[in-house]
Amino acid sequence: MSQAPSPLLEVRNLKKHFNTPKGLLRAVDDVSLTIEKGKTLGIVGESGCGKSTLGRAIIRLQDSTSGEIIFNGEDITHAGKKRQRWINENMQIIFQDPFSSLNPRQTLEETISEPILISKRFKSKAELLKETERLMDLVGLDRRLRRAYPHELDGGRRQRVGIARALSLKPQFIVCDEPVSALDVSIQAQVLNLLLDLQKAAGLTYMFITHDLSVVRHISNDICVMYLGQLVETSPSKELFKKPLHPYTKALLSAIPSIDIYHQRERIILKGELASPIDPKPGCRFASRCLHAREKCREPQRLVEVLPNHYVSCWRAEAL
Repeated sequence: MSQAPSPLLEVRNLKKHFNTPKGLLRAVDDVSLTIEKGKTLGIVGESGCGKSTLGRAIIRLQDSTSGEIIFNGEDITHAGKKRQRWINENMQIIFQDPFSSLNPRQTLEETISEPILISKRFKSKAELLKETERLMDLVGLDRRLRRAYPHELDGGRRQRVGIARALSLKPQFIVCDEPVSALDVSIQAQVLNLLLDLQKAAGLTYMFITHDLSVVRHISNDICVMYLGQLVETSPSKELFKKPLHPYTKALLSAIPSIDIYHQRERIILKGELASPIDPKPGCRFASRCLHAREKCREPQRLVEVLPNHYVSCWRAEAL
C-alpha cells in the first residue's frame, strides 16, 4: 500500500496573541492545518478574523506566541538567524496592496533584482540582468518597463512586479495575502490565471488568503473558513460549496452574488453583536450571531471530522 504524501507545510496549534490596553487580543488562536506540495489552501473569512496574521506568522514575519510550524519536515518555529535566511528564500509572500508593498524610489528592475543581489547567486551584472528579464517575461511584464517606477504603472502591473519579486529566489511556498482584492475584476482574472500557470510550471504551493469566496473557489484545492482567530470549517473546495455545514460558512456562501435571476439563493442575514477577540469567553465565538445558538454553544467547540476530510467546529453539525 502506497503511503500518503507528507505535507510541505504543517501547522500545529498555532497561536498569535497581542497585548492591548483592554486585554489579550487572540488574533490567531489554536489553528492547525496542513498543505500538500503543489496544492493551494484557501483561507477565507471577514476582515479582522486573523487571516493575514496567520499567514505572516507561518512565514515568520511575526513571531508566534505558541504552537509549531513544520516546513519540509523541519520545525522552523524558533529557527535561528542562519536558518532564517533559508526560510526567507523558500517561503515568500505576495501582499494585498501592490503600491504600498513596492519601494517608490526603486525601478522595476531594482525591485525584482534586489533579493537576488542580496543572495549573491549571480557574480556578474549581466547574469543578474538576464535573470531579472527572465522573471519579467515569466509574469508578463514588458522589458521596456525595466526603468519604470511603481507610480507609472497600473495596479495589475504593480502586482505582477510583486509576484516576480516573490519568485526571484525560487521559493517552494508562497502566501498570497488577498493579492487581487485591490484590482479590477478583469485584471483579477488575469492575475489568478497567472498564479495558476506559475503553480503548474514550478510546482508551487500556495496559501491563498481572501474574503471573496468566488475567487477562492477558482484557485483552491482545500478551504479553511476562519472566524475571530479560529478555524470553524475545513474541507475540499468542491465539498465546501456543495455541502457547507457550519452556520457561518452557510452565511458566507449565501452572500456570493449570482447572475441567475431565476434561481437566486436565499440570503442569510446575520444579526447580533460581533464577539470581541480580546479575552473571548469559552464556547463558540459565532454564537452571538448564529440563528441556531443554544445553551450548548457556550461549551468549548473543536474541529471534528463529520465527513471524509470535512471538519467542522459546531456541535449541531456533529449531530447530523
